[in-house]
Amino acid sequence: MGAMAATVIDGGAIAAELLISLREDISRSEHGAPGLATVMVGDDYGAAVYERRLSRLAKGLGCHYAPHHLPTDVELAEVLATLGALNADPRVSGILILRPLPPQIPEATLYRRLDPLKDVEAVHPWNAGLVALGEPRFTPSTPAAAFHMLDRYLFDTGRKPSEFYEQSTIVWVGRSNNVGKPGMWLGLERHATVISCDRWCDEYGRMRKFARQADVLIVAAGVPNLIGADDVRDGVIAIDIGINPITDPETGKVRLVGDLDYDGVAGRAEAISPVPGGVGPITDVWLFANTVKAAGLPRWVHELGQPR
Repeated sequence: MGAMAATVIDGGAIAAELLISLREDISRSEHGAPGLATVMVGDDYGAAVYERRLSRLAKGLGCHYAPHHLPTDVELAEVLATLGALNADPRVSGILILRPLPPQIPEATLYRRLDPLKDVEAVHPWNAGLVALGEPRFTPSTPAAAFHMLDRYLFDTGRKPSEFYEQSTIVWVGRSNNVGKPGMWLGLERHATVISCDRWCDEYGRMRKFARQADVLIVAAGVPNLIGADDVRDGVIAIDIGINPITDPETGKVRLVGDLDYDGVAGRAEAISPVPGGVGPITDVWLFANTVKAAGLPRWVHELGQPR
């Protein structure tokens, strides 16, 4: 493989620009600074890293932040009680359930118990349905960040995003309820051809077949080095959403890597997002933007049972 050819998309710089607008929104808000609560069950390394990032950002924005840690062996009733308390807490305008969850805690059950007006990741059935219909109350932060990054890159390289998507194939690797599935819906809203792949595709040896069709490859599978140089075509735009802790065997230090073989894919790609420093910083700001929006939603929407 020759020298790295791809343009590296700087997510930190894009996030810094969004942060300026977010600070202005908070300063103009008639509802005061918003409050975000996170619920983490267990001690997943990636979830803990994400939580620390959100804590720092909340402090910098002057927002209330309430992290809730529950043990891996917690019973479902206790998690539901925690969500109920957060639903009722007037200081909390947004609630984020961190993944992964242990097997005794069904993801869908938690999502259904969220107050839809505090569900800033749009995982409650009402909100997920609105995203699928193209009328989101909240656009889930990670896929929104990925497309914001793509839009910005296309603008910066002299292309009109709408025309680009209409002529392009987007391949999403990963079908999680908060990233992969809404990401596919956002791609369809842009009139792209969207192909969905997951671990079954990989297990049956079909991943390369579909990944090589991508004009835009977005990978959110949580598997380090899942996609290598031979799995992509020349000129692909590769967006890496994976967050995988890797322990250096010599130093014992842990570092984060994505789902792409970064150097290999970068040698063939037009553009690539790094991990860390790619989609992540944009995701963080977007989540707080959703939380600001949630702080201003009228309560009568919930009281009438109307998803808006």
